Amino acid sequence: MSIAETYDLPAARAPLVPPSPPRAPDNLSAIGRITRIGKSVISTWGPRAYQEDVVQGRFFGRSSFILNTPDAIRHVLVDNYENYTRTPAGIRVLRPVLGRGVLVAEGRAWKHQRRTLAPAFTPRAVATLIPHMLAVIEDTLAELKGNADAPLDLREIMQRMTLEIAGRTMFSFEMGQHGATLRDFVMEYGARLARPAMLDLLLPLSWPSPQDFSRARFRKRWTAFVAMLMAERRAAGKKDGAPPRDLFDLMGEARDPETGLAFSEEQLGDEVATMILAGHETTAIALFWSLYLLALDPEAQEQLAAEVSKAGTDGAPDLERLKFTRAVIDESLRLYPPAFLIARAALMPDEVAGLPVRKGDVIMIAPWLLHRHEKLWQEPAAFIPQRFLPPAPPPDRFAYLPFGAGPRVCIGAHFALTEATLALARLIGAFRVELPDKAPVMPIGVVTTQPDRSPLFVIKAR
Repeated sequence: MSIAETYDLPAARAPLVPPSPPRAPDNLSAIGRITRIGKSVISTWGPRAYQEDVVQGRFFGRSSFILNTPDAIRHVLVDNYENYTRTPAGIRVLRPVLGRGVLVAEGRAWKHQRRTLAPAFTPRAVATLIPHMLAVIEDTLAELKGNADAPLDLREIMQRMTLEIAGRTMFSFEMGQHGATLRDFVMEYGARLARPAMLDLLLPLSWPSPQDFSRARFRKRWTAFVAMLMAERRAAGKKDGAPPRDLFDLMGEARDPETGLAFSEEQLGDEVATMILAGHETTAIALFWSLYLLALDPEAQEQLAAEVSKAGTDGAPDLERLKFTRAVIDESLRLYPPAFLIARAALMPDEVAGLPVRKGDVIMIAPWLLHRHEKLWQEPAAFIPQRFLPPAPPPDRFAYLPFGAGPRVCIGAHFALTEATLALARLIGAFRVELPDKAPVMPIGVVTTQPDRSPLFVIKAR
């Protein structure tokens, strides 16, 4: 069946294929791989990784496995997930900014955090935060209206918008006076410390690498900043008997349903840092790539705008009526998953996809590869939002992992999808987005799937 028949597309129109980076040679050496990892993990994968079910290799004495089959991925992320932990390099990169928060914690500590946080991220809890989201989105629209027809860095604007949403949903106050400082922290860490160096990959976690000393100094400044934000929020107070008004209230009142324990001050700080950083940066990246794809595909952009005009999104948007908008978000997350790699180290021997796994071997589940795998998707490099709309069958649960899967699936997935869908609907409903800069924007894998540069867009009022 043709792509047009599968997804009910106009037969005469070829789908958009956005630019993607060249693939590495399959015989890339270990030194060549390390060199490329420092620039972009995505650039280390060759054609085999997009075609084969399992790619087995060696990396400084250890076996590594890239898994591209849903059954094998389910085994690692669900059936035997307790046997697989973060790699030392992953912990080195994440712990300075996220501490021992829910994204980094393991074992009993993680279970306590997950159980305690879960009530704050249910659909019902997220619904109470939508007014915060909409207020920031409307402020952003008002700002953009004053800059119509002028070149704009929409990536930076999306970062500011999602950061403001993170601040208001977390603390109920505007991030204006703190936003620049927080963005500076994010940019500093991403530029200097988030890229793993050779010794980060080779040394055991108990041996600090040269970068770790710089990361420790960063963490001291960062945790002091988060503590200041928490103190400012506490000073604002909360009326006795009033319902929780933000995530800080929900997290502060949360108790582990099994033990009854609340978060300690240090734990609460790490969870606040995790929610602000992981939440705002990944959603900003998802919105940037969605806007980039829509600028390259005017027909899809007009289809989204038409849906928005019928969905009555000038008031409180009805998410159930924004089917195509959500499909655009889903397809953007397929092509540019913010978390491009899930790397795990085996704690004990196991068998995966019929292959023996030894203690210490590295398992790689790469949404970047999985979402573009030639066996799992028809025209995997093409932008086709209709993949996520009837009558197209839904993708296999373990072939599409923008938020991971299993017990460690991203706790904020519903929050992020709600925010991204509302923001994209309001932006495209209000403006036509164009990209006069015709040079390709290439994705690079450094913590998240980032653009290699920030192109300038032009918006025009509808």
